[in-house]
Amino acid sequence: MSPTAALHSRIFLAYLFIIPGVLVVAGLVLCLFTFVLKKSIRSVWLTYRSWLVMAPAFLLVVFLGRPAVIAAVCVLAVFGFKEFARATGLYADWWMTAAVYVAIIATATTAFVPHKLDSQPSRYSSFSAVPIYAILAFILIPIVRNRTQGQLQTVALCILGYFLLGWMFGHFGYLANAPNPQCYGYVLYIGLATELNDVAAFTCGKLLGRHKLRGNISPGKTWEGAVGALAVAMVLPWLLRFSLPQFGPAQLVLTGIIVGVGGQLGDLSISLIKRDIGIKDMGATIPGHGGILDRIDSLIFVAPLFARIVHWFYGLQ
Repeated sequence: MSPTAALHSRIFLAYLFIIPGVLVVAGLVLCLFTFVLKKSIRSVWLTYRSWLVMAPAFLLVVFLGRPAVIAAVCVLAVFGFKEFARATGLYADWWMTAAVYVAIIATATTAFVPHKLDSQPSRYSSFSAVPIYAILAFILIPIVRNRTQGQLQTVALCILGYFLLGWMFGHFGYLANAPNPQCYGYVLYIGLATELNDVAAFTCGKLLGRHKLRGNISPGKTWEGAVGALAVAMVLPWLLRFSLPQFGPAQLVLTGIIVGVGGQLGDLSISLIKRDIGIKDMGATIPGHGGILDRIDSLIFVAPLFARIVHWFYGLQ
């Protein structure tokens, strides 16, 4: 991935039209609801305006290439973990919080370092091994400090925060290591499809929702919204098949399931944490979306599961 490769990639150039096109259609729909149907959707407009900034930023990062994608995912993981640490109280222990930051950066570094020799372990093997050393570090710190009181909870929060954001979400950046042109298809498809899955769940829930999906965890989610999102996710791999040209029918079906189910599980997982500690959003960084973690939560399961099917069928180096 590089600016030159992007300009010669039919997949990237196609998304330069698709993503702005989606934004234009969404804007027209919002205008219809606001000015014709006279619906009050101020919060939705706020969310839409944020997407007018985030979508071009996403395209720019992909255009800049592999280092930019991996670095951007690392930065999002660090700030997402910061929100997690502040919300859960882990931030009060700077040594443990700093250890997680180091582990997140180390994970991104293994994704970034080039793999040159066939005799070396694959880059993906190194990337997958980082959690072992990270968990060891999280446990060693209380031992070195000779502390016991409250350390079980602290270590558990470090492991959870790192695993969800540094490693699982980190797979989204690792997909940039796939060879051209697959890397553009993987990153752009997963980014767009996961967000469209969120929009479909919200829209179907608002229009058709009658039955709560998990009322105590996420009161706004409904079974109708979940089914509608899954239906959209199952159709998208076929509509955007040019993104995944080497995928056969089985891989396309698996991709639909991963996005449709994994995206909603990621959202529910972060909602579970938020409800347990009694907050609505992890932060207020992005108007209409909440914090960074509230925005990237759907990718927490989608990115590693998609990376696994790529690795199983085609190999990731």
